[in-house]
Amino acid sequence: MKKLLVVVVILVVLALLVGSWFVGKRNQMAVKREAVSAAWAQVDVVLQRRADLIPNLVETVKGYAKQEQAVFGEIAQARSALLGASSPQDKIAANGRLDSALGRLLVLVENYPDLKSNQNFIRLQDELAGTENRIAVERRRYNETVQDYNTFIAQFPASAIASISGFARNDAYFKTDEGARQAPKVDFNNVAPAATPKPAPAKP
Repeated sequence: MKKLLVVVVILVVLALLVGSWFVGKRNQMAVKREAVSAAWAQVDVVLQRRADLIPNLVETVKGYAKQEQAVFGEIAQARSALLGASSPQDKIAANGRLDSALGRLLVLVENYPDLKSNQNFIRLQDELAGTENRIAVERRRYNETVQDYNTFIAQFPASAIASISGFARNDAYFKTDEGARQAPKVDFNNVAPAATPKPAPAKP
């Protein structure tokens, strides 16, 4: 009888230890998943900030380049897609389109050096540059947080607990291709003056 009692006690203690370990691992996953959500919330804030700046920036540029409707339309569509996206995956995709459209706008600006003297444009340029820097910082932090979460739930035995508890891999990374990474660079101080067309040679 005593041996049986000892065995029961040992089994109960083991069950408590395993249960405690299981709950501890699961709680760690929950904390890391919440960290991903918090990091994304910060990304969302700075993306919204840039989206709020874009209409004023576009309107200012329109005053000097009304004929560039294709670029303005592309920016409007990308901004609308970003604001209408509900998931991180959709917002990341829409942000990539907006990066590309903004890059084309900044290239276009080089043909209108008079914009440099516009005080409203100068103010918007400074705000946009600061926002772009903040986006880069928050995007890096978000990607690092997602990687930490994914690595944790992929390691055995945590992977088994994740499968049982419904913790899935998060593939919503911020990925930027080479073109999009270079195009949105904000530096209006080095805008080159538009080339002066050469007069056509006089007909003999």
